[in-house]
Amino acid sequence: MDVELGIQNVARPVNFTTEQNADEVSKAISQAVSQGQPIDLVDDKNRHIMVPAGALGYAIVGSETKHAVGFGAL
Repeated sequence: MDVELGIQNVARPVNFTTEQNADEVSKAISQAVSQGQPIDLVDDKNRHIMVPAGALGYAIVGSETKHAVGFGAL
């Protein structure tokens, strides 16, 4: 799952891939924002990405990455 987090007053977004599904990521972000706690997500390399909830500008939770295999006609 590709995730992009935009931080207020920071020019570049934080982009990473996680093994969590879209519902888990969305729930973690909305729960952290509503409680005023840091957003804590884990990427596919088992690193924690932590963002203060008050600094979050936007979050884009993308579709799961699926790689095409082979050279067959579509």
